[in-house]
Amino acid sequence: MPAAGGLLCGASGLALLVAATTTHFWVQRRAPGGTTSLGLWHGCLGGQCHPHPPPPALLEAARVLMLLSVVAAAAGLALGLAVGAGGGRRARARVAGATLLLAALLALLGLGLCSGEALALPGSLRSSWSFSWSFILGWLGAALLGSAGLFHLCAASKDPSPESSEVGGVLRGS
Repeated sequence: MPAAGGLLCGASGLALLVAATTTHFWVQRRAPGGTTSLGLWHGCLGGQCHPHPPPPALLEAARVLMLLSVVAAAAGLALGLAVGAGGGRRARARVAGATLLLAALLALLGLGLCSGEALALPGSLRSSWSFSWSFILGWLGAALLGSAGLFHLCAASKDPSPESSEVGGVLRGS
């Protein structure tokens, strides 16, 4: 399988992105009453978690981008698994690579929006808030998805088989 590295990076990136999107440890603050943590969906204070009040538009946009990234990553991984089945391997590998790169771009945009939203966190000491492990998992997942996309695109460009070549497919159909 020529894109095994792409599949491994894609599966790892998807798992990290799902973990980052669903957990509530994006930003964290240690306070005298306990630890406060915030995620995309809810915030927790001292073990009590509550949904966000009507969230700001940037947080809504980050949620949408992260969910679209997870969907695109799952689609790219499915396309990457289908590369070896049947003809047209080069075209499938290209589409899988482009889809995984799109997933990485969407995740980077969502993470960037959350970085900007973190500047407006509540509290008199903004420096007491810090990014936590969920946020870092999101960045790692985006990097792995980008690598997976590049691996698939490289595998498509180096595929020597005539059945995966566009020219070979046209000549055979004639």
